[in-house]
Amino acid sequence: MSQVPKELQYTETHEWIKQEEEIFTIGITDHAQTMLGDLVYVELPEIDTQIESGDECAVVESVKAAADIYSPISGEVVEINQDVIDNPQLINQEPYGRGWLIRIRPFEKEKISLLSSDDYTKAVAAEAH
Repeated sequence: MSQVPKELQYTETHEWIKQEEEIFTIGITDHAQTMLGDLVYVELPEIDTQIESGDECAVVESVKAAADIYSPISGEVVEINQDVIDNPQLINQEPYGRGWLIRIRPFEKEKISLLSSDDYTKAVAAEAH
């Protein structure tokens, strides 16, 4: 089974999210990067882009496939990870560390539906069957 850090929350579409004060960091899970294989291209939004929950916020491409990445929250992009644009393999190497994608400042407190690490692990296991 892929890594699923307990301190993060997850979406059913394989994004992770971490709150750090008023900013949320978003990336893709270890499971997602494993399924995609070696990443060769990453497209991220511009800083100051406004994104709604559930909207596409990035695209990652591997030698096998391209995948849209969806924002679990609504907000404004305040930082992008230029390192993953320059070196997409960082996502494969450290999906929960240096392989993060974007940071968002939420518009307001919204009710977001996220999974705990245990629930995400169960969802991934159910996909396999």
